[in-house]
This record gives sequence, C-alpha cells and structure tokens, in this order.
Amino acid sequence: MSDITASNFMRQELVPERRAPVRTTGLVGFVRTRMLNSPSNVLLTIISAALIWYTVVPAVQFLLVDAVWQGKDRDACLAQNVGHAVGACWPYIGAEINQFTYGFYPEAERWRVNLTFLLAVILLVPMLIPRIPAKSLNAGLFFLALPVVAFFLLYGGGLSGFGVSWTASLLSTFTESIQSAGGALQRAGANAPVIGILFWAVGELIVLIGVAADWVISPLTWLRGQIQNSHQPVWIDFVLTAIVISALVFVLGGGRRALGAVARSLAIFAGIAIVIGVMGLDHGGLQMVDTRLWGGLLVTLVVSITGIVASMPIGIALALGRRSTIPLIRIFSIAFIELWRGVPLITVLFFATYMLPLFLPGNMTVDGLLRALIGVALFSGAYQAEVIRGGLQAIPRGQGEAANALGLSWAKTTFLIVLPQALRHVIPGLVGSFISLFKDTSLVSIVAIFDLLGSLRASFSDPTWATPTTAFTGFAFTGMIYFVFCFGMSRYALFVERRLNAHRSH
Repeated sequence: MSDITASNFMRQELVPERRAPVRTTGLVGFVRTRMLNSPSNVLLTIISAALIWYTVVPAVQFLLVDAVWQGKDRDACLAQNVGHAVGACWPYIGAEINQFTYGFYPEAERWRVNLTFLLAVILLVPMLIPRIPAKSLNAGLFFLALPVVAFFLLYGGGLSGFGVSWTASLLSTFTESIQSAGGALQRAGANAPVIGILFWAVGELIVLIGVAADWVISPLTWLRGQIQNSHQPVWIDFVLTAIVISALVFVLGGGRRALGAVARSLAIFAGIAIVIGVMGLDHGGLQMVDTRLWGGLLVTLVVSITGIVASMPIGIALALGRRSTIPLIRIFSIAFIELWRGVPLITVLFFATYMLPLFLPGNMTVDGLLRALIGVALFSGAYQAEVIRGGLQAIPRGQGEAANALGLSWAKTTFLIVLPQALRHVIPGLVGSFISLFKDTSLVSIVAIFDLLGSLRASFSDPTWATPTTAFTGFAFTGMIYFVFCFGMSRYALFVERRLNAHRSH
C-alpha cells in the first residue's frame, strides 16, 4: 500500500475570492430587500416617491418653510408685504385659538372649561395605564361622577332638591301624562260616530288609573312640598335620600352581611355632599352659560365623548336583545338597529333638533345640544350593536354551555364569560366606530351647533385675517387636531389588543 500523507488532502493553490454577501440590514438592506427586490416593488417605490414629492414636500413647504410666524393682522400674511410666496398664516391661528377652543363661551368663565378638561385628564390617564391600581374606583369617578360635575361646571346652575323631590316630580309627571292621554281618548271618542263609545270608555279607564296613581303617590308629593318649604331643602332632601338608599342596601343585602355595601353607599353620599358644598349647588351654583354659546373643541369633545360612552351600553343591550329568545325584545332590537342604520346622521340630527320638540308636551323643552347628544348616542349605538353582535357570534357555544353546567346564571355567563371575550375580539371594529364618530361630530354644525370646524368657518368672516391662505391654514390646523386624537385612539387600541392577545384563538 502507498503511504497517505496530509499533503494528499491539502489544496495546493489559493481559493479564488468570492463576492461580498448582499447587505440585508440597515437602510441599504431595507431598500434592497423591501423596495427594489422585484419589478413590481420597484414600480411601487417609484410611484410612492412621486406621490411624496408632489404632496408631502409642498405641504411641508407651505406649513413650515414659507409660513409666516409673527404678525398682528392680515398685512403680515400678504405676499406683497412679505416679498415672496406666503405659506401658512400662523398668527391667524394664535389670534383665533380661543374661539377654536371655547367658541363664544364667556371669557370670564373659561376657567370652568379648563378645569373640566383638567379633571378629565386626571381621571382618564390613570385608567389607561394598566399597572395603576383601583381601576373600579377610577372608572366610577370618570363615567359617573365626572359627567355630573362637568355639567354643573360647564352649564352652571344649582339644585333645588334631591332624590325625594326628583322621584316625586317624575311620578307626578307620569301620572299627569296618563290623565292627559286618557282625556285625549275621551275627546276623540266624542267626535267618532261609531266606535266613539269604546274610545270614551278606554279613556275614562286610563283617567281613573292616573287618578289612582296620583292618590298613591300623594304622600310622596306632600313630603316634597314640606321639604321645599323648609329653610334647607337641598340638604334635608339629601339626608333623607341617603337614609332611604342606605336602608334599602342594608335590607336587600341581607342585613349585617351588607354593612360593607352600606359603608360604600355612605362614602358615596359623603363625596356628593362635598361636591355640593364646594360648588355651592345648594344656593344657586355657578353662573349659567347657555349651550348656544358653547363651541369649538369644547363641543367636539362633549359630543364625541358622550356619544362614545353612551353608545357602548346601548350597543351591548341591542346586540344582546337581537340574540334574545324573547320575540318582542328581538323584534324591537332588530327594528331599532335597522331603522337607525338606514338613515344618515344628518337626518338624525335634523329630526332631533327641529322635529323632536313637536312631539313633546307644550310646557316641556329640551336643550338643543342635549337633543343632538341623544341623537348621536342612539345613532352610534345602533352601529356598535352590530359590531358587538359579530363578536358574540365568534364565541363558541361551548363557552355558554360550560358555564351553564357550572350552575352560572344567564347574567353571570353573559357578563363574566361571553361578553368580555366578544369585546376583546372586536376591539378594531369598536375603535374604528369611535374614530368615525369623533370625525362625524363636525356634522352638528349643520344644525347651528358650532363645533371645532364650525368655529373655524365662523372665524373666516373676520376681516382682520382675510388673506388667500387663511382658509388653508385653518383647515390644516384643525386637521392636525383631528389626526392627533384619532391616531392616539388607534395606537392605544393596538396596545390594548396586543396586551389582551386578541389575535389568539381559544
């Protein structure tokens, strides 16, 4: 055998040099692997670059490069006075920023708007941060206490009574409505030739029911009269309401086992008493500011937040009602959803603003902004119902069957097991509806309610800032405000979705 040495397995010449590997990291790697890696991507890159060049570059030049930053009137934003092409007129925004924020809200009372915004931020931020504790308390203050405090801060006024007086007034109005309806039937029966006697008999029966109901609540109305004739009607009514509510909590909660709930109830009433005392609601409260003076960002936030918060429970109720096995509830829910989804929001606002007062009793009036808020909430609730129903249909039937096997009631099964999973699945759809609602609030300007865009259009009539670029500057500024709010909602929804792992199937 021949000897085998190491030289038999060693290359005798150098390996030729290879080409350097293609870079796949950094800016060059990103461009090569994502933008220029195929003919179609090359074409899309060229088209996108052209769009950026013809849209973003002129926008930046208009908003920043050629913009005017200082000035006292329109002369500072005219090209003949500057000597070159003029872009955005930012002094106009500085001069009109108060109108964009508050509308025609009295200048001396604008601290109330600022305080409302501050309270909303203080309560909202901790609720959005997952690691901060006491979420239930925070949510209760934001969704229940803040709207009441904000109403008395923004609108003003005080209290003339509390729970006892409110209940007596509500029941009295109800009995008066019953007697009025009965009287109307009696008058209709007097004019009907054939079935008039039937109408008259039904009307008489309804009137008797109203009289009986009025007699039943007469002790409560007498107590209301005694309270109103006292020297401190608000505080006496408040104390009686606190005693009645705490007693009901104690009795319905099972006696001594409900002492914790009674303590929480008393703590809530103590907080309400502090608010009444600090804001002076027992003797007139703050100066009243008519909602027709509200405007700007204030109205936009009030309409959008009220619509978003109020539409969620409405949507959940309608979605559950549409899946109900009770025919009356299911038919009502389907009819409500299809009716409100079948008409545009402008029609809803016109109906709520101009036609709704025609259906109310002659001595009853509803504030214009409140009518718009009700219309927006109902309209948005119908859309939310379909989004939530889609999430409910995505939950396997086994979830509910397993809960029933454990002996859970329908309420616990729905609100502790099925509904949380359904809402987690439809977070993108819900947030999309919220963003759409926030932008659709600009439609309230059609019914003479000046939101952010309405205040912007009103500012165009100011001759002090009448320039060729005023309108473009104003719309660019409001567009950035809308973008900040909508983009913030979108990114936070993405954070929540990732945190809850909504993309995983269970």
